[in-house]
Amino acid sequence: MKKIVLVGTGMVGMSFAYAALNQNLCDELVLCDINEKRAQGEAKDLNHGLAFSKTSMRIYAGNYSDCTDADIVVICAGVGQKPGETRLQLLQRNLEIFKTIVNPIVDSGFDGIFLVATNPVDLMTRITRKLSQFPNNKVIGTGTTLDSARLRFLLGDYFKIDPRNIHGYVIGEHGDSEFVPWSQVTIGPKPIRDELMDNPEFKMEDLEQIENDVRHAAYEIIEAKGATYYGIGMAICRVVRAILQDENSILTISARLCGAYGMDKVYVGNPCIVNKDGAVRRIELTMMNKEMRQFKESCELLDETFKGLTFD
Repeated sequence: MKKIVLVGTGMVGMSFAYAALNQNLCDELVLCDINEKRAQGEAKDLNHGLAFSKTSMRIYAGNYSDCTDADIVVICAGVGQKPGETRLQLLQRNLEIFKTIVNPIVDSGFDGIFLVATNPVDLMTRITRKLSQFPNNKVIGTGTTLDSARLRFLLGDYFKIDPRNIHGYVIGEHGDSEFVPWSQVTIGPKPIRDELMDNPEFKMEDLEQIENDVRHAAYEIIEAKGATYYGIGMAICRVVRAILQDENSILTISARLCGAYGMDKVYVGNPCIVNKDGAVRRIELTMMNKEMRQFKESCELLDETFKGLTFD
């Protein structure tokens, strides 16, 4: 029996839940929300579609006691930024909310994997690790998985190649300091820089614009429709599947570096091997000097922000 508890039934949480139902991702899906009536309504709505699906998934509204035997707890709960509120003030408010979530989950006897999607995801994942005191491998965030998918889609469109044959990642903070280490990007087995040299119709300036489009994609979607949720819902599903099916997949999740790149405590988007035990190994990239500087600057930004939080 594969069991997932979802905390937070807003648009992101329910986009994940709907995708999970359609992908037959688990046997049991529990919806938890501070608004219990909303969670109950969402569970009913999903259940009414079971007759049209290929799954017999059990879906119901529950509470933190249901986490006891769960394989994964997905956290999508949190508050949005108020006008005039600083990023640190928003973080502090979300920290207080996470205290009311993570602590009772741990008290339930939960021994699975925390998967955090609440933004800013790198910092909220590190907060979850500090509050839970779980092993590093068992607390992960969605990181730059969605950003990497956006990159592959745009590069595939540019080169007219199936995005599944584009191998490249967005790394660093899931935010303004994220970047693409172009030295690591390949089209099939061919380095992308070699493709540029062999085909003058493709230009580095265009790739830099694609990187900028990836970095600002969320802003554009939010301006157009108010929020992003379908893409991240699918990204959560991808990470969950890697865990439940013990895939040993490489995904750019947010995980504690644990000595990679000479850093330890920071949670940041970086390629990791993901299986039933969570983030079991970090893939340390051999980047160019400029890329390494970008990565370290992104990590330092995250670390400085985290140190400004008050936990007591």
